[in-house]
Amino acid sequence: MNKKNKIVVFQDMKIRRVWHKDEWYFSVIDVVEVLIEQSDFQKSRKYWNKLSQRLRDEGSEVVTNCHRLKLLAEDGKLRETDCANTKNMFRIIQSIPSPKAEPFKQWLAKVGYERIQEIENPELAQDRAKEYYKLKGYPKEWIDKRLRGIAVRQELTEEWSDRGIEEKRDFAILTNEISKATFGVGIKEHKKAKGLNPKFKNQNLRDHMTDLELIFNMLGEASTTEIAKKKDAQGFVDNKLVAKEGGKIAGDARKNLELKTGDKVVSEENHLTLNKKKLRRI
Repeated sequence: MNKKNKIVVFQDMKIRRVWHKDEWYFSVIDVVEVLIEQSDFQKSRKYWNKLSQRLRDEGSEVVTNCHRLKLLAEDGKLRETDCANTKNMFRIIQSIPSPKAEPFKQWLAKVGYERIQEIENPELAQDRAKEYYKLKGYPKEWIDKRLRGIAVRQELTEEWSDRGIEEKRDFAILTNEISKATFGVGIKEHKKAKGLNPKFKNQNLRDHMTDLELIFNMLGEASTTEIAKKKDAQGFVDNKLVAKEGGKIAGDARKNLELKTGDKVVSEENHLTLNKKKLRRI
C-alpha cells in the first residue's frame, strides 16, 4: 500500500487514516464504531448517517468539511469513505455521548501529532523503528539493513500505486513474483523454510531474514522500481512482467554468489538466531 495510508489502533479497534493535504484524515465510520462500542459496520454507518443529518440541520459545517477519500476496505479494495481531519473529528466526537470520548480525544491528538513530528523530522520514525528492533533483540548491523529495506519497499509500493495498482491482492501477487525470481521460492515456501507458522498471518517474513536475504530482497525490489520507471509500466499485467524482470536481476546475483560460496542464500534461520556468527544453510 501507499505509505501514506495507515491503520492505527485504539483499545484493540482499528482506525483507518490517510495522509491528505499535509494532514491526517481519519475514517469517520471507524471512529463511530469505537465511540458507540459497536463492531457492526452497518449499524455504525446508520448512526453516522443520522448524526450527519442532525449536524446539517443544526447548521454545522463539520459534515461539509468531511472528504470522501479512498481507504482499504475489508474486501481488500480501495473504497471512498467519509474522512475528517483531527480538528473536525474532535467536533464529531463531541456530538456522540460516549464514555470513551475523552480518552479517544487524547489518543487522537497523540497519533496525529506523532505523524506531524515524523514529517518534520523523518529521523524520528527511524529512531522508533530502531528502538523496536533493539527491544526484540536484533543486532545493529541487521537493523540498519532492515530499515533500508523498508525505505526501498515503500518506494516500490508508491510506484505501483502511481501505476494503477490498487487492490491488496495485486500487491501481494507482485511481491510474490519478485520473491520467486529472487530466491527461487515464493513467500509461502520461504516462510515454511524458516519454520514460520502459516496460521500466524501477521508474521513478517522480512523480520526473519538473514543479512544476505535482506540484501537480495532489496536488490529485487529496487530493480523492479527502476525498471517500472524506465518502461513506464502501467496496470497489473505490465507490472507483473516488470516484477519478474526485477526479481531476476537479484536472482542471477544470488545464484552467482551461491556458485562461488557453495552455500544457499535462503536460510532456515529466523530472528531468534540471526545474531549467530555461523548460520545453518538449507
